[in-house]
Amino acid sequence: MMDSKAIFNIKTEAEFNTLALEVFKFQFENNLVYRSFCDLLYKHPSDVKHIEDIPFLPIQFFKSHQILSSSEAVEQTFTSSGTTGAKTSKHHVTNLKIYENSFKKAFNHFYGAIEDAVVLALLPSYLERDGSSLIYMVDALIKTSQHPESGFYLDNLDALSKTLNKLDADGKKVLLIGVSFALLNLVEAHTFNLNNTIIMETGGMKGRRKELIREELHQILKTGFGVESIHSEYGMTELLSQAYSKGQGVFECPRWMKILTRETEDALTIQAKGKTGGINIIDLANVNSCSFIATQDLGRVLSESTFEIIGRFDTSDIRGCNLMVL
Repeated sequence: MMDSKAIFNIKTEAEFNTLALEVFKFQFENNLVYRSFCDLLYKHPSDVKHIEDIPFLPIQFFKSHQILSSSEAVEQTFTSSGTTGAKTSKHHVTNLKIYENSFKKAFNHFYGAIEDAVVLALLPSYLERDGSSLIYMVDALIKTSQHPESGFYLDNLDALSKTLNKLDADGKKVLLIGVSFALLNLVEAHTFNLNNTIIMETGGMKGRRKELIREELHQILKTGFGVESIHSEYGMTELLSQAYSKGQGVFECPRWMKILTRETEDALTIQAKGKTGGINIIDLANVNSCSFIATQDLGRVLSESTFEIIGRFDTSDIRGCNLMVL
């Protein structure tokens, strides 16, 4: 078992790289699925000297296999949303404290103390199912908030509108986190001119409305809420960390998370910053599952800690990787 404390004490790029290589060695030795994947690529810890050399497990494995690097009992299984009958991802978490440390420390870093904010959540599509890691996180933020007004809203947009306008007028620091279609429904039904509120969208129309490009969505929301920028959260079932954008679609990672991009036609080749490619994620908080994941998102790395999401692969499978069946 690795000591997770070191993960959240990372201060430099060198410390991140050193710990990432340690986590790779640990998961190679303790995660049977990941070990098999690495063996197919003829990648052994003795061959891996830099983080760019680490094999990234295709994210679909979370749908077909149990991804565990720990022998401890599973405390919680997070599941992805999906259409009826579709196979969903399952992220088996053996230590919820690591997840809680990850999202609380990241939130504090980017937004200040949770206790100081009123947290309002408009996440109907997530509330309506079990196993959402986003609901787990937001529920914890609400409980940590020192304000009685913090809470979830489902279809009661009138009540949310009144609460939001009053809190903002009173000068309270407010975070409204919502799924895109629900935020659009709110600004279509009510008028706002907010000065003290952060609007954060978590993405996804979930089949409820016509898909919009990010710029169009954010412009509608900025106008509707009367704010200068729309914030975004980038997370997924398979991760225990989140990146945040404070506007313009530029996301920043916490110190224990890093984005690399791979060539779209050669899944095993990491490319230089600034080039569009498949998003690979190193999430060291995933120490007990798999910290090295090749996603189906397309994006661009801007700096050591910032990146953009541009879209998704057209096909359901990640091109260039035919090692899906172990």
